[in-house]
This record gives sequence, structure tokens and C-alpha cells, in this order.
Amino acid sequence: MVSMSTGRQLQDPKGGSFFFDAGAVCLDFAHTGGEGPYAKFESLHAPSDLESWLAEPPLSAALTMTVDELAAAKTLRQAIWVAAHAQADGIALPADAVATINAAAAEPPLIPQLGVGWAPPVQASQALSTLAREMIDLLSGPLAERFRECASDNCPLVFVDASRPGSRRWCSMERCGNRNKIRAHRARQV
Repeated sequence: MVSMSTGRQLQDPKGGSFFFDAGAVCLDFAHTGGEGPYAKFESLHAPSDLESWLAEPPLSAALTMTVDELAAAKTLRQAIWVAAHAQADGIALPADAVATINAAAAEPPLIPQLGVGWAPPVQASQALSTLAREMIDLLSGPLAERFRECASDNCPLVFVDASRPGSRRWCSMERCGNRNKIRAHRARQV
């Protein structure tokens, strides 16, 4: 299981950015883009984009990706996204998402080594396996009931609420939490 600090700076297609901590590296990965209406958030356009994402902490995995490995990563990303939303909604996990996550997790994961980070050679399938295994740990562990979707009307970001009281509601107080407070304040002023 990847048990390191999480969170990434997300870019809004309308401009600006904000820090979002999904509570798990696999969920941070799920927010790197998407399909359909989420394609406008895509940040993994080329294999080098995924290489850069994986090279950043907390994974810090230096590797070279191919176009096929990028496609496999996007397939896993979509499966994690779908499973996370299903879990947050309290519905059964879709079988195809489960199969994709299980298939990725069946590959050998990244192997930690003292002094070098990950045992070389680091391969794309190992990085994806590590992300898939973390998702399995989340879905089957003590935080399984703590998957949440941002409480904002128009924000689809999903996270694991690891706060002690389990009362996190917003993707980020800097973004949706603040917007909600402003709306509530304005409503009281009318």
C-alpha cells in the first residue's frame, strides 16, 4: 500500500488552480483527466506527461512510458474514477471497473528499496499495479465507508475522508468550501 502524503495542484480549464488532496495517490491519479465531459481536464496528453506525474512525490517513480502504457494508465484511471464514485454513492462497484483494477493489481508492484526509492528497473506496469493495489486497500479497508463526493452542486471531485470526525464535505475549502460560504453569506444578506 502506498502510505505517503497525497494531494496535487489541479488546473481549472477556466483558469486558475487549487490544491486538492483526494486522500490517496490512486485518487489523485483519478483526477488527472477523464472521458466525456471530463476530457477538458485532461493532463495526460502524451507518455511524457504521465512520466512527469509519476516522477513527482509521493511516488517519485522515474520511468519511460510508451503510448500503449499511457492508454493502459488511462483505462485504469477511469476504472478508479468509476469505482470511487460508485463507492461514494453507496452503490455496487461496476464489474468492468473491478476487473480493470484487479487486472492491474495482479502485476508486480513497485518494490521499495532503501536509498534508491524503487528497485530498478521501474516499469509502467509496476506503477499502475501500485495504484490499483492502493485502490483495493481503500475499498476493502477501514476507510471504505469514507469515500465522499464534494458537496458542491457542480463539483465531481471524489476523495477519501480521513479526518478524525469524518465530516469533510468539500474537495477544498479554498475552492468549493469558500464558494459555499460566500453563497450562504449572500443568502443571509438578502
